[in-house]
Amino acid sequence: MSQAGQNLKYLRKLRGWTQEEFAIKLGIKRSLIGAYEEERADPRLEVLEIVSDTFKLSLDDLLLKDLSNTGNSYLAKRRQQKMMTVDRNVIHFVPVKAAAGYLAGYADSEFIDELNTFTLPMLAGGNYRAFEIIGDSMLPTPSGSIIVAEKVENADDVKNDQAYIVVSRNEGIVYKRLVRSNRAKNKITMVSDNPQYQPYQVNAEDVVELWQAQMIINKVSQQQRWDVNSLANMVNNLQTQVSTLKKKMN
Repeated sequence: MSQAGQNLKYLRKLRGWTQEEFAIKLGIKRSLIGAYEEERADPRLEVLEIVSDTFKLSLDDLLLKDLSNTGNSYLAKRRQQKMMTVDRNVIHFVPVKAAAGYLAGYADSEFIDELNTFTLPMLAGGNYRAFEIIGDSMLPTPSGSIIVAEKVENADDVKNDQAYIVVSRNEGIVYKRLVRSNRAKNKITMVSDNPQYQPYQVNAEDVVELWQAQMIINKVSQQQRWDVNSLANMVNNLQTQVSTLKKKMN
């Protein structure tokens, strides 16, 4: 008996996709996904070929094996491939569409294993991750940029005025410069590079991960340009914000 329908359902949920999102990726109607998963219809060969290519599976595995069994060759093979590349500084990529899932699955090795990866030979050994950011609060870093960051194991190692990816229970994933005060160790001040956004504080206990920014990747066409007047206004606003922060910290 073919396992294709159940395997399609398992693989879709593994990636956190809705039936509609999966259907778009496969180029078919959403109703067909439902029919396949409920085993009311058999997936067409061209659909199975796309799924096989996406998940690096053979058609035999997709048709004949129960991939939801954690002891199966699919997950074991994927983990083995990950382990073989550990020494090459494999960087897991968290796109915006996976941000909500990341907050729930950041500590789940299976969730992390299913994220796309890449390597950057210029980085020294370390624990790196890449996050896609949206919005204009960190201009001139444009929306859609990829922030490659290194894991900070201890919040006490945070350096003031350095840029970090902050993963917190209330804010989700944000990219900000951080300021910590010895007088308020239970608070972290988040500062935007764009002076139009005011600094704000989060509770240190709500932060589940900190990643210090090391590199920024973006498209050349997205590069933000500033005129002299804009730069002058930015400097003045930043100076005002710094003065305000210093008063609060003192």
